[in-house]
Formats: sequence, structure tokens, C-alpha cells
Amino acid sequence: MTAVAQTADSGKAPYYYVPPHSAHPIRGSLSMLATLLGAAFWVNGYAFGPWLCIAGILCMFMVLFGWFGDAIRESEGGMNSQRIDHSYRWSMAWFIFSEVMFFSAFFGSLWYTRDVSTPWLSTLDSQTLLWPSFTGVWPNFGPAGTVAPFESVGPFWLPTINTALLLTSGLTLTIAHHALRAAQRQKAIFWLGLTVVLGFTFVACQAYEYHHAYTELNLRFTSGAFGALFYMLTGFHGFHVILGATMLTVIWFRLVRGHFTPEHHFGFEGAAWYWHFVDVVWLGLYIFVYWV
Repeated sequence: MTAVAQTADSGKAPYYYVPPHSAHPIRGSLSMLATLLGAAFWVNGYAFGPWLCIAGILCMFMVLFGWFGDAIRESEGGMNSQRIDHSYRWSMAWFIFSEVMFFSAFFGSLWYTRDVSTPWLSTLDSQTLLWPSFTGVWPNFGPAGTVAPFESVGPFWLPTINTALLLTSGLTLTIAHHALRAAQRQKAIFWLGLTVVLGFTFVACQAYEYHHAYTELNLRFTSGAFGALFYMLTGFHGFHVILGATMLTVIWFRLVRGHFTPEHHFGFEGAAWYWHFVDVVWLGLYIFVYWV
């Protein structure tokens, strides 16, 4: 007798629930293919490129909606045993570890460019053989003199306000988590909703910062190594904030609908882990991009 059949007879979750065959993986693969092909055609000037890219992204959202919906129904239907819970936890932990490595690569690029390449290009030998007028300051306009003048973004006041927003959101999320574990659902809903508002407020503030940097400081992606690293680090972090706030929004709606119990709420915990990771990355950005 299979595990699923045993579940139907005993009313308990199977030892390890294996979902039935699904078209979600192939649909997701085709959506990603369309997105990447559209982006490639887009940057090469083909008129249909943007439309193909947007269509791929929309299809991916539809796939994710259906796929995660199936996972939620399996969880609420009692199909997830403790073993499945452990599997989800390990999967989320390894995913966050991959994100740590992702941001470590960009932080490493920032360190190498600022503390290794820039001082080396300003040595006497480099000035004699390569660029006589280059000075080892950070940020700089590059040794070749081809970068348009720009100003860097200081820590005051918007980055500091954003830091306060994210740190506060981490606190409100922790309060919501403790409320859920104490079976205080309304309290958890309130504090989680406040976390979502703080998260999207951060995104709005960063959008304003980008507009200010682009139009008034002339800081652009083409502004040498500093401009590229600034937008790559803060831009990818902003994308992660949008993703995290969206995840927490879904969790908020699930709380309102009565999902999760004080003992079983990994969906909440997984999103909380991700949000706290985003908070820690921002602290690194605040120190090494805006201050140092």
C-alpha cells in the first residue's frame, strides 16, 4: 500500500508525500526561456524583444502562482509530515546560503576594486607606464578619463532612514512571529501587516534615491566601477526587498484566512528567515557602500 493510500485510510500525513505529476516545471522552464530570449533580442535592438521578455515574466508569475498554490493546498490538506517540514527547512537554508554567496561576490568585487586595483593603479610604476594623472581615491572617474563627472550618494539622510525602516521591520516581524507562536492571530496579523508596509516604504524611498542620483548627481550605471557596483549591489538588494515583501504579503493573506498554527507555520518562518537575511545584507551595504 502506498504512503498516500495509507494517509487516506489513517487520516495522518504520509511518511513522505510525493506530489503527482505536474506541468509546472516545464511551464516554468519555457517561461524562463522566453524571458531570456526576449531580453537577448531586446538588448540587440529587435522590436519584438521587449514584448517576448514581458510575456515570459508574466507567464512565470502565473506558473509561480499555480505552483505555490498547489504547495499551500498540500500543506493545508495535511499532506506534510515532520519529514517534509525538515526538507522545507533545509531547502530554504541552502537557498539563503546561495544568496549569501551571491552577495559575497559583489562585496568582494567592491573590496577588490577599491582596496586592490585602485591603489595599484596609483603606484609610481603604474603612473609611469599607464596613466600618469591617476590618483588612488575612491570613488574616482577611472584612469582613462572617459567617465563623466558624478557625485556619490552619502549616508544622510535617505540611506539612514532606509536603515531605520528595515531594522524596524525586522523587529515588527519578530513580534508577529512570537504572537503567532502564542496563538495571538490578530496581533500577528497587525504586526506582519506593519512589516509589509515598512518593506514597501523602503522600496519607495530607494526609488526616490535612484531618481535623485541619476538626475541630480549624474551617478549612472556607466559611471565607472563605482557606478556599476553601486547599482548592482543596491539594485539587487532592492529586488530582494521587493521579493521578500511580496512573500510576506502572501503570508499575511494566509494569516487572515486562518492558515498556520502555533506549532506548524514554516511558510511564515521561511519568509521571516529571508527577510532577516535582507536586513543583514542592507547593513553591509549601508556601511561599505554609503559610509566607507
